[in-house]
Amino acid sequence: MNVNSARSLGLQRFDEVLASLALMLMVLIPMLEMALRPMMGRGVDNAPVLVQHLGLVMAMLGAVAAERHGHLSSLGNGLAGLGGERLQIGIKVFAQGSAALVCGVLALASWRLVATEMEVAHNLAYGLPTWWVQMLMPVGFALLGAKLGARCADVLWLKGVCAVLLPGLGFWLGSSYEGLEPPLWPAVVWLLAALLGGAPIFAVLGGLALALFWHEGQPLASVALSHYQITVNASLPALPLFTLAGLVFARTGAAARLGAVFMALFGGGVTGTVVAAALLCSCFTAFTGGSGVTILALGGLLLPLLRNAGLPEQRGISLVTSASALGVLLAPSVPLILYAVIARVPINTMFLAGLVPALVMVACLVLLGGYLRRGGLLPAAALVADTRTSAPHSQHAPRILPALWTAKWEILAPGIAMGSLVSGLATPMESAALTAAYAVATQTLAHRELSWRLLGQALSDCAQIIGGVMLILGMALGLTNYLVDSGLPNEVIDWVQALLPNKYLFLLALNVFLLAAGSLMEIYAAIVFLVPLLLPVALSYDIDPVHFGIIFLANMEMGFLAPPAGMNLYFASAMFGKPLRYVARSVLPAVLAIFLGTLVISWLPLLSTALPAWLSRP
Repeated sequence: MNVNSARSLGLQRFDEVLASLALMLMVLIPMLEMALRPMMGRGVDNAPVLVQHLGLVMAMLGAVAAERHGHLSSLGNGLAGLGGERLQIGIKVFAQGSAALVCGVLALASWRLVATEMEVAHNLAYGLPTWWVQMLMPVGFALLGAKLGARCADVLWLKGVCAVLLPGLGFWLGSSYEGLEPPLWPAVVWLLAALLGGAPIFAVLGGLALALFWHEGQPLASVALSHYQITVNASLPALPLFTLAGLVFARTGAAARLGAVFMALFGGGVTGTVVAAALLCSCFTAFTGGSGVTILALGGLLLPLLRNAGLPEQRGISLVTSASALGVLLAPSVPLILYAVIARVPINTMFLAGLVPALVMVACLVLLGGYLRRGGLLPAAALVADTRTSAPHSQHAPRILPALWTAKWEILAPGIAMGSLVSGLATPMESAALTAAYAVATQTLAHRELSWRLLGQALSDCAQIIGGVMLILGMALGLTNYLVDSGLPNEVIDWVQALLPNKYLFLLALNVFLLAAGSLMEIYAAIVFLVPLLLPVALSYDIDPVHFGIIFLANMEMGFLAPPAGMNLYFASAMFGKPLRYVARSVLPAVLAIFLGTLVISWLPLLSTALPAWLSRP
């Protein structure tokens, strides 16, 4: 690589470097705060707000990096079967160009917000003006628009023209026609077509929110304000920090060490191997924050073990794919934290509430999913599996203690996360920072498996994942705020209660609706968009918000396994080299088993509420 190429690559990755640096500071500042507080009686000035705004830096720059690497979420090209090559090129240009146009309007809306803050002139800490950090919003949306616009052409000079023209056109349209009340339906049709053409989800949600506010003659800055509010929410730094901890474990040998522990605890044979694989996938997903990461990290390890135990390949793929979706209910799951933030429920309460339902879901998957059915075992391996299953536990006992000792640092990680939070020794942000620092320290010092290169990759990947997620959350919150202000939840309550007077019929209908929503919506967008609308309805049926949250997230787990948004299917297809239809067919029994488990959780609220209530008693 020559000097010019290296410089060009360095400039291209400048956003990744800054995002990774912001993420590192998000870990270090809370750690410094926790150390200084008991020693000096005070810590870093305004530390929580500093970390929250570092989250904004990390999210905006991470989103720009995610776009460059093609990691912004979309529903794919739903119009792929239409016409020939030229039409498909036109569809791509339309989708990406539409997203670039929306980014231009979002840049304007963000600039309006920054201009207001400049007049007020608040300081974060140490004399740093708040608007300095907020400026990354219009700059970030402008960069996103330029990058999306450049994707509309193949020729270099035309790329540059599209990169400037399309977001610039959006900025001009917003500034020229702001305050007018244009008709809504053309924007809705246009955005739906862009979504089907493969436009990023955040652009479609943001465009719809902008269109609604525009149609009502309200300021466009309302959408930017929603994005800012969710990004700097006091509990939101826990999302990237727990995700970073999970990615560090995923990039080292932690998965293999934990796998050895679970296999030693539950023994060999089909029963022990299936139970161990289901629990391991669930626990690993809770920490990595993504079931797709679990499939990639554990798929190559678990599928040979399941095959050796006698499970047919298709059933083994089904188990890994479906069990990887079940960690959403286990602490420190990122969706669990996000629901607590949106529903204004204590995070430690949600952590405790998800424990028993998560075990119920794993039990339903294993028992009702057909994975223990003897008739499905491979004939040659069935005898071996039966022999291993019937072997006395003493044959496995010698393997347990060495496996536990080897994986001691990974086993302690959930205790660090849960213990520091539930005990009250740390805030959610500090608990997450402590967990991330613990993961980096143990994998670097104890196991010596985390190099600077791997740490840099984990930081960059984390920034890209959270950056893409935060874009979706901000746009979804803007849309939700509009719908809430319009009084839609009250209308939904009246309509649902008239249609479903019985609480249990409502729960059944809720589960069916959420299963459909989970198959169509990205989980984070579903939480931000649907929870504010559905939670008041659930409360009108005297359903506890903690219980509702567990029901909601359990249904979202099924969404990971249902097309078109069922990302586990795509990850498993890529990981195991199987057609998408093969993987989708393999998980059908698992979807039914998980749905039955969700009904059990729905109709037995004590499974969700008893443990938090018992532990909170004086």
